Amino acid sequence: MEIRYPQPLKPGDLIAVTAPSSGVGKSLQHRLDFAVQNLRNHGFKVQIGNCMDGDRHISAPAEERAAELMQMLLDPAVKAVVPPWGGDMAIDLISLLDFETLLQAEPTWLVGYSDISTLLAPLTLLTGMATLHGGNLMDTPYEVPEGLMSWIEVASLTAGANFRQSSPGIYRLNDWDNWENNPQAARHAWNGKGSWERFDSAGDPVDVSGRLIGGCIETLVNLAGTPYLDSSRLLVSAEESLIVFVEASGVEATTICRQLHGMRLSGFFDRAQAILVGRTGAPDSPTLTQREAVLDALGMLCIPIIGNVECGHVPPQLPIVNGAKGHLIFTETEQYLGQELA
Repeated sequence: MEIRYPQPLKPGDLIAVTAPSSGVGKSLQHRLDFAVQNLRNHGFKVQIGNCMDGDRHISAPAEERAAELMQMLLDPAVKAVVPPWGGDMAIDLISLLDFETLLQAEPTWLVGYSDISTLLAPLTLLTGMATLHGGNLMDTPYEVPEGLMSWIEVASLTAGANFRQSSPGIYRLNDWDNWENNPQAARHAWNGKGSWERFDSAGDPVDVSGRLIGGCIETLVNLAGTPYLDSSRLLVSAEESLIVFVEASGVEATTICRQLHGMRLSGFFDRAQAILVGRTGAPDSPTLTQREAVLDALGMLCIPIIGNVECGHVPPQLPIVNGAKGHLIFTETEQYLGQELA
């Protein structure tokens, strides 16, 4: 499959906001306003859609959310679509999206993580459109620590660009700003220190390449074994391989273990040269830790498993482009993920 990269974002471009899953309640409207103004401060125009209601678990009926997302992705004036955050029910849009039409359309950046990865991975796998797994709109105002890039910086790169990111060595675990009382929060109160770790037992240096694909375990598992999560679609030859990234949102370790087993049995990790596992605040189970859950389900693949990567629900977020060429280095002296938009 040929990966198609959207045009780089530039000042004056239009960014559209819609909630394909959960909307924003009245108590957090000031945070939404602040996040939108942050985009405008970067020089972008912003269009807010109709599917934003936060009174229920979904922002609007599935048909309306799908129609608005399609309209934004197909509008040549819109250069990026950025949901406020994830939620629970993005999966009900999958059968309503016209992937054939999107396959023929000019690509548009779709940005987010958590439940939004339910849409990002299928969009890349079925249409070749690169998607951006990274911070959502409500997180965008936060300062980005050294070693990482913001999703805006990544989306502003031209096709063919190379960039690398490495762990900043700090994180914020299980401690969230109260956006209702402090809607203009823009600096994280880092409460942890730590970098990437080798989860598997092999100690040899890691230097592998492959197409990047992944997302949130709890949401992607529901697509496992379907055409919407057929990771082999990224590979155009027997020589190509994958680098897969996964992250646990909030369920305990035994559930994550079971879900990763299911994803492995479905073939999602076939042809993977390495697996990146996001740092998580999800709880351990009484007899199984989150790390043990990963190794129980994926250790038999006998490939490098690098954990505590900044690609999940624990800030900061390391933006990853689904479909990009990845280059993972993990040695005693150097650890980074390089990406090439090619």
